[in-house]
Amino acid sequence: MEQVAVIGTGTMGHSIAIAVAWTKQPVVLYGLSEQELHQARQEITEKVARMVEEGLLDDAAILLNCIQYSQDLQQAVEGTSLIVEAIPEQLPLKHALYKELEQLVARETIIASNTSGLMPSDLAARSRYPERFIVTHFWNPAHLIPLVEIVPGKETTEAVVQRTKAWIEAIHKQAIIVRKEVPGFIGNRLQFALFREAQALYDAGVATKEDIDAAVTSSIGRRLPVTGPLMSADFGGLDVFKAISDYLFDDLATLQQASERLNQLVANGHVGVRSGQGYYTWSRQQRTYIEATRERLLMRFLREEKL
Repeated sequence: MEQVAVIGTGTMGHSIAIAVAWTKQPVVLYGLSEQELHQARQEITEKVARMVEEGLLDDAAILLNCIQYSQDLQQAVEGTSLIVEAIPEQLPLKHALYKELEQLVARETIIASNTSGLMPSDLAARSRYPERFIVTHFWNPAHLIPLVEIVPGKETTEAVVQRTKAWIEAIHKQAIIVRKEVPGFIGNRLQFALFREAQALYDAGVATKEDIDAAVTSSIGRRLPVTGPLMSADFGGLDVFKAISDYLFDDLATLQQASERLNQLVANGHVGVRSGQGYYTWSRQQRTYIEATRERLLMRFLREEKL
């Protein structure tokens, strides 16, 4: 069993800690301040309570007792064999953390980043031991989404890849290995291809934002949990998909940057639920409702998988 520490208490960090503790494995969650750790405890307690309510967990105390909290980095990583870094997506910030970590942990300790798209070779560029660096990209919310993308760097050893894969599977996650470093890995490249087309359709006035979203949630979104894009093509018929590809690809969006409307929203401080305004207007009540609805659906998927 790996001895695990998670560095970072934000949206992903505390959720990864839940995922580890759910399998009764101990985990240390490190935060910069007592305020950060207090917020993380509160978020974890609320999420675990919903898991109990939805029948995914019988005893909240067992899970909660597997999580330790620390604002002392040396104490947090002492004796660890695998560290998951979940701090902001700023390369200099990550490099500074890795430099500090390398003075505190054994050479064989795996350092894994939860980055959404930074290249593992770039992350490990200033490391003394780049062979033990790897990306483990969990998806939000990490305790409810099964997928973890494992991305080795150019110098990551196969032994580290396989140890990481074994640990991901030990915490009951679906591991996929990205064998070639590409920005955004696999999941985000697929997600942002869809988002690019949605931006273009909205900016061109093809449909309202509500109808564009409904075109996904009420059609392909219903079947994608069972058949991914390539399997869906097999079911639809590759001859059909080839014919459509031949005439449609030429007309698909080819934006090289964010759309004009998206740039304007961000420039005005309208960044989504966090600010209360994005493509949609968000009250606290609306945000809570959508988050709860999403979590209930994800938990239903997990319940059905366990049957």
